[in-house]
Amino acid sequence: MLSDRVSYFTESVIRETTRLANQFQALNLGQGMPDFDPHPDLKEAACKAIRDGYNQYAVTWGIASLRQAIAGKMRTFNKLEWCDADAHITVCCGATECMMATMLALINPGDEVIIFQPFYENYGPDALLTGAKRVFVTLRAPDWSFDRDELRKAFNSKTKAIIINTPNNPTGKVFNREELEFIAQLCQEHNAFALSDEIYEYIQYTDRPHISIASLPGMANRTVTISGLSKTFSVTGWRLGYCVAPPEITSGIRKAHDFLTVGAPHPLQVAGTAAIGFGEAYYAKLKSDYLHRRQIFLPYLQEAGFEFHAPDGAYYVMCDFSKMGWNNDVEFVRTMIEKVGVAGVPGSSFYEPKELGRTKVRFMFAKKDETLHKAGEKLVKLRQKMPAASK
Repeated sequence: MLSDRVSYFTESVIRETTRLANQFQALNLGQGMPDFDPHPDLKEAACKAIRDGYNQYAVTWGIASLRQAIAGKMRTFNKLEWCDADAHITVCCGATECMMATMLALINPGDEVIIFQPFYENYGPDALLTGAKRVFVTLRAPDWSFDRDELRKAFNSKTKAIIINTPNNPTGKVFNREELEFIAQLCQEHNAFALSDEIYEYIQYTDRPHISIASLPGMANRTVTISGLSKTFSVTGWRLGYCVAPPEITSGIRKAHDFLTVGAPHPLQVAGTAAIGFGEAYYAKLKSDYLHRRQIFLPYLQEAGFEFHAPDGAYYVMCDFSKMGWNNDVEFVRTMIEKVGVAGVPGSSFYEPKELGRTKVRFMFAKKDETLHKAGEKLVKLRQKMPAASK
C-alpha cells in the first residue's frame, strides 16, 4: 500500500521517546525542547503581531524585515559579508524543512550524500526521500573527531553534497577551522556542496568563534547554511528556520519550500525580527546559562556510571553505558523511562547500521535547574532500579 520511499525508515525515535515519557510521566531528557519560557519580550512581540493583524499569508520565502535582520546577522556573526536579504535567504518552517527543501533543490536520484555519524536522525530519511545514496563517515568517540583518510575516500565523482552539523547533535562536537578547511578543500576538488546545519551556533562552550564553512575561501557558491530561531530563542514550537544560499540554489529552495509548506507563520516571523535584534547581551547570557546547565548535569552522569565526552556545543551529551552491563539501547531507554523516570534517546537512532549505537544513549540538558537536579538524582540511583541482570 505504501510507497517505497517511506518504507526505508521508521517514525522518529526521538518523538516516540517523548510519547513514552508522557505515558510514564518520566522527565523528558530526550527530545530537544526546553522546559522554560522564551524571553518575555519575544512572547509579547508574537502576541502584538497577532493583535496587529499579521494573521494571513506572508511572502512565501519570508517577510522582508525578518530576511533583512537575518542578512545583517549573517554578515556580522557568520562573516558572510556578501549575504543579501533578497538574493540569498529563504525562511522555512524550521531548520528541518530547510534541509529537506535544500536536498530537493540539489539532489537527484543516484547522487551520493556524505553524512557524518552519529547524525541527527532526520538527515538519513531526507537523503532517502530524494533518492540519494547515503555515505556515512564516522565521528569517533571520545572526542568525536573524524579520520581524514576515511572522509577523503568517501568523496568521488558521484558525490553531490556533504552534511555538516556544527555544533553537532547528538555529540556536541564543534568543528574547528582546520577540519572545516579540509572539508572545504574536498568539496572544491570534487565539485560538491556543503549543507551546513548551524542551528546551535550560539550555544557553545569553547573560546573559539563559531565558523561557518560558507565564510571560507571558495565556499560561498557551494554552501547552503541552515539555521533558525528554535534553539537560540527557546521557541522550538514556532518552527522558524532559514537557508542562506547562492542565488541559483536559493531559487530552487524557494520552489521546493513553496510546495512543501507555502510559508512560515506570519506573526511569528514578525516576532522573530524583534528577537534577532536583542543584541550581544542576550547571546552572552544564553551561552552562560547553558554552560551553567552543563555544569549541573554532567557530574550526575559521571556519578551514575556513564562514559562520555563533555560536549563543546549544543545541549546534548552522548553517553556509553556498556560498562554498566547493558548492550541494548532500546531496552535500556525503555526500562529507564519505566523504572527510573528519566527519558533519553536510544543511540541506534543516530547510526547506520543501527547496531553501532546499541550501547549509547543521548541526553539533553536544556532544562530548568530543578529539572536537571531531579533527573540527575534519579540517574544516580539507576543501577539500583534497573540492574544489568534484568536486561
